[in-house]
Amino acid sequence: MNILLLGSGGREHAMACKIAESEQCSTLFVAPGNAGTGCEQKCCNVDLDPMDFDALRQFVLAHDVRMVVVGPEAPLVAGVADYFYRHSDLRQVMVIGPGQTGAQLEGSKDYAKRFMQRHNIPTAAYRTFGSAEVEEGVAFLRQLRGPYVLKADGLAAGKGVLIVEDLKEAERELRQMLGGKFGQASARVVVEEFLRGVELSVFVLTDGKHYKILPTAKDYKRIGENDSGLNTGGMGSVSPVHFADKEFMQKVEERIVAPTVRGLHAEGIGYKGFIFVGLMAVPDGSGGLDPYVIEYNVRMGDPETESVFPRIRSDVVDLFEHVWRGNLQQVPLVVDPRPAASVMMVSGGYPEHYERGKRIEGVELVKGCKVFHAGTAKADDGSLVTSGGRVLCVTALSDSMPAAMLSAYQELEKVRFEGRYFRRDIGQDLLKMLI
Repeated sequence: MNILLLGSGGREHAMACKIAESEQCSTLFVAPGNAGTGCEQKCCNVDLDPMDFDALRQFVLAHDVRMVVVGPEAPLVAGVADYFYRHSDLRQVMVIGPGQTGAQLEGSKDYAKRFMQRHNIPTAAYRTFGSAEVEEGVAFLRQLRGPYVLKADGLAAGKGVLIVEDLKEAERELRQMLGGKFGQASARVVVEEFLRGVELSVFVLTDGKHYKILPTAKDYKRIGENDSGLNTGGMGSVSPVHFADKEFMQKVEERIVAPTVRGLHAEGIGYKGFIFVGLMAVPDGSGGLDPYVIEYNVRMGDPETESVFPRIRSDVVDLFEHVWRGNLQQVPLVVDPRPAASVMMVSGGYPEHYERGKRIEGVELVKGCKVFHAGTAKADDGSLVTSGGRVLCVTALSDSMPAAMLSAYQELEKVRFEGRYFRRDIGQDLLKMLI
């Protein structure tokens, strides 16, 4: 079948590689894709805006597309799945991604928090404030112990969450957010208690009733080593997370995953796609760990996908088709036991101002690793150049996490572009926990 994948980042390149491996995939169109997706076998980049639903419709019908896989969150929150269902000529196209109501789990932090409360899913205590409730928000901050967590209610391109140590600074940030710092996304702000623990990401694929829990991962958001500096879209990831053992994952499934899927079904919310559960593993006081939900996303994470998808041995198109048909329980999920490490190379100045168009050299020299493209393009002369803040992600699989990390770092040194920057400590915190 012909398949259309929406998106243009490293997440989509990693997904494209796995989709193209399927014998069921004839041609994989990627809209708009990047220089990496354009070079993969069976793949063809197409100049389509994922937010232009009418253009997507025309393309799908003209090219006999049978499946649409939605990479980023914005089209889901805007209702792309609902758009396909509303049009009788698109209704049989298998859209992998939730409808607009389900997508509110990511589209509104307040909606997600209220959903968790209704279904007794463990999360941090919180309150939500609008622009007319600034002083109430400040008063609530003063009741909490620092650090202070402020979250823009709407989508803010991964930059709408602030963790502030100082109360006065938290008050100042709250006023700025409600004053429009993140535009309409922060017209309302969720203020919640800070949970002390270790973060990890759990990914779920669901048909709305049944689900598969994908490999766990941990990503690294801060630009600087030792988790310092500004937040980014993600500087690297590793999979699996060693402390997410059988006992911990049983808690995750029983307390979070199963209640989430049951809750969606109970509320009549059709959901066919991914649920990304951002968790905090919090010490339980007796030597174990308890999971608490930090956030939901309604798609795969980036750069976690670059670590998770290479570890999936199952035919993902087969998985997706069973998602669409509502019988996901009938197909097994097979996972490569080898750990994966992914390191992101970014443009100088990112996540603030950075220049584009820097020539990239050495990608073809990388051996034994996969280079996923994120912000890349082809120049007029055919050369590979930077076109975004996050540029390339090098992923290695090996028999141990230290070996995977070593391989990724050794191979990325072969890739060069002006202003290249990467963190040198991806995964090191987890290794220290093992000592």
